[in-house]
Amino acid sequence: MKIAVLSDIHGNFEALGQVLTDAENQRVDHMLCLGDCIGYGPEPEAVVAEVRRRSIPSIIGNHEMAVLDRIHLNWFNPMARTSLEKTFTMLSAASMDFIRGLPYFQVLFGCRCVHGFPPDSAQTYLFQKAAPELRKAFLSMAERICFIGHTHNLEIIQFDGRQVDRRPLPEGITALDPNDRYMINVGSVGQPRDGTNHAKYVIWNQESAGIEVRFVPYDIAATVAKIEAAGLPLSHAKRLW
Repeated sequence: MKIAVLSDIHGNFEALGQVLTDAENQRVDHMLCLGDCIGYGPEPEAVVAEVRRRSIPSIIGNHEMAVLDRIHLNWFNPMARTSLEKTFTMLSAASMDFIRGLPYFQVLFGCRCVHGFPPDSAQTYLFQKAAPELRKAFLSMAERICFIGHTHNLEIIQFDGRQVDRRPLPEGITALDPNDRYMINVGSVGQPRDGTNHAKYVIWNQESAGIEVRFVPYDIAATVAKIEAAGLPLSHAKRLW
């Protein structure tokens, strides 16, 4: 079974559309979404509506938390707060109801899905955790694999029961040792921060026990034009390139 794992779409419908087409061309059986469908980008309503239309199992991200309770806005930098204030006005009642129902984690197909850090944090960044904390998290987690987003950077952390090994997750196929445990950061569909401007997502092939990282091109200029037209901070557009 092949499972596509998406995260951090951030209102970038142009990127999402190309990722969905790519996933379909790869004949995936299921899709999962790790949160932050909204924020930064110009089309949060279209993104949420598409996730809802496809019934993609999803969890809450820190940007969704902020539109549900504005006290969380204090956690963001000024530009991100400006973006989220605009996002409030762009979401339909149906999309807000969907966001209210998002869980902090899900266990699906034998893996744990969480936006930030297991077991259920949407706000903790993976890079904030050193090896002893990672080891503790692995030992307390029943699942062998945990998929994570939030940092917008691809990363794989491997635990063999003794040592923790963390490294960047490259484009292409990475084999997984069936005896080890993993935390896998799947990067970002809508706003990658790993030095390339492709939309990123992963395909988990349960039969081959491997992870494939997909780099997907999309029309960045179209998203940039939509950000400008929506009156969102231009910094959100510039960093897409």
